[in-house]
Amino acid sequence: MTKAYNDAEFMLGEEARPLRLLSEYIEPRERLSRLNVHRALIFWGSARLKPHGPDPVDDSVDFYAQARELAARMTRWTMDSHADDEHYYVCTGGGPGIMEAANRGAADVNRELSMGYNIELPHEQGSNAYISDALNFDFHYFFMRKFWFMNVAKALIIFPGGFGTMDELFEMLTLIQTGKQPRIPVVLYGKDFWSRLINFDVFVELGLISETDVDLFYTANSVDDAYHFLTDALAEDTATAQSLHG
Repeated sequence: MTKAYNDAEFMLGEEARPLRLLSEYIEPRERLSRLNVHRALIFWGSARLKPHGPDPVDDSVDFYAQARELAARMTRWTMDSHADDEHYYVCTGGGPGIMEAANRGAADVNRELSMGYNIELPHEQGSNAYISDALNFDFHYFFMRKFWFMNVAKALIIFPGGFGTMDELFEMLTLIQTGKQPRIPVVLYGKDFWSRLINFDVFVELGLISETDVDLFYTANSVDDAYHFLTDALAEDTATAQSLHG
């Protein structure tokens, strides 16, 4: 006799899918609560952008190095500006490329503030080496992974990426636009890339979004630019929250 929860064939079968979904909700919730992790800076971007490799727009730009530097500066900022239980964590999709760069930058300063939400993929994905062991999550379901991104997100920094990055970006913008997610700072990093890829003004011209919707994000072209925008916006949000609870 085998108990149902010890029956691998059952637990991995079609009928037990609700249990697997629930486990990817309950386990991260318990772990994040136990470790007192409740806010993070989310870095998204391509898994294919490697150190010192050419970017899709300008081969003089090293997006990997810039993501690493920005994550390191944001980690230093939160350590200098916040109590231990109020730190912002650097959170990525846990894989290579831009994700690795951001986790690496955070780990350069304090590995304990480096978090990864890895996802099982048939190729290119595997946890990078710069994530805190305690905060290295492994998801099977994309939508549960997105849920936990949104649960802790206090800012988004989106570097050049492919389908996955675009999917994450537009889902988050939709949630903010519709009020399902509180408004947070959103940075699109790399003006040349984003201006070539998406003409957001066309959405407005065709009446598909409101003029104010293009104010939901900020386009930055340097680490300094992104850093100052993020720290100013997050400081303002903190001051607003304190006044509301004062």
